[in-house]
Amino acid sequence: MSKDKDFMRIGSKRLFVGLICGAAAVLCGALIFGWGVPYVGLGNIHPALPYITGGLLILIVAIIAWSAIGLVLQILSGRNIFGGQARGLAIKLFLPISEGLGRLLGLKAQDIRRSFIQVNNDMILKQRRHYTPDKLLVLLPHCIQNSLCSIRLSLSLDNCERCGRCCLGSLLQLVEQYGAQVAIATGGTIARRIVVDKHPGLILAVACERDLSSGIQDTYPLPVYGILNERPHGPCRDTRVPLARVEFALRRFLSPPPVDTDKEASLHHSP
Repeated sequence: MSKDKDFMRIGSKRLFVGLICGAAAVLCGALIFGWGVPYVGLGNIHPALPYITGGLLILIVAIIAWSAIGLVLQILSGRNIFGGQARGLAIKLFLPISEGLGRLLGLKAQDIRRSFIQVNNDMILKQRRHYTPDKLLVLLPHCIQNSLCSIRLSLSLDNCERCGRCCLGSLLQLVEQYGAQVAIATGGTIARRIVVDKHPGLILAVACERDLSSGIQDTYPLPVYGILNERPHGPCRDTRVPLARVEFALRRFLSPPPVDTDKEASLHHSP
């Protein structure tokens, strides 16, 4: 596998794809059951009502089934079946149902979200859009700062002394090198305010599975490309992120791409 693909892969898409199919089946089954229970009563009101409601039911079931099939085909094949609406189907319809179905099946929420984030990232990559540096926002979690640091970086990242006790200094230097916007968020409310203030065209977000999936939902239709952090000390404390993944994403989405012949050649020819 090439380094390019390795950098962009954070989880298996198959889990979320399977849950999409299961969620569609559950929805269709619930609709059919909901129609069958009052069927006799509808006929007593008017003889045509069972057929009218049955026709509407068949239409709704067909739409759900086609949405699920089309979304799965787009995820697996990369063909632009639904265009930009595919992310909306995955985020607004199938993710909440898939999480509920996953709980019933005993699946870990973290695994479902990781699979969903991979699907979301692939959809954004296949749009092949590029952004100027002022339209690309790198959004970082507060837990990436050293937990013993006394400086409040949520007020301003300029306060960072880049002492090397955490990877934040290196991240800031990397983002500044490419000219993108960067901010640190202490929670969902602050993150939403930052997005409103900075008006990005794309968010490159670093966070855990839970925060990334909720952030992707909250900011839709604004594209959010997710990079999972590393948690060697557990969640929400002294987390890390591989700089290579951030840099690769910056180079992938920025337009025009930065000129660095040696680095481009090494990425292109990496095994």
